Amino acid sequence: MSPGELPNGQTVHVAVEKHGEAAVLAVSGEIDMVTAPEFEDHLLSAVREQPATLIVDLCGVDFLGSAGLSALVVAYREAGERTKFRVVAQSSTTARPLQLTGLDQEIPVFTTRDDALTG
Repeated sequence: MSPGELPNGQTVHVAVEKHGEAAVLAVSGEIDMVTAPEFEDHLLSAVREQPATLIVDLCGVDFLGSAGLSALVVAYREAGERTKFRVVAQSSTTARPLQLTGLDQEIPVFTTRDDALTG
């Protein structure tokens, strides 16, 4: 089994990139009940490093379920006042669940990584 691959073959991949004082988590794959715990681990690990800004780029995500949304909320709350927490969601696959749940009113959501970095 390769890193990030779960027993049922589902995967979530997270790559961490540094942009000055910002950290970007480029996420790809499906975030559902099976993969969300790993996704949350990546999020919390990044938050604990206390970057000035943490951007979660969901542009490579094919499915964002309620467990993935919950992981985002946990990380957002953990970031608190120390880290600006932002999400990049441009497709209906990722933006729509954030809108339907109202999370886009709580967590800043951007359509591009550049907007999130400068916003």
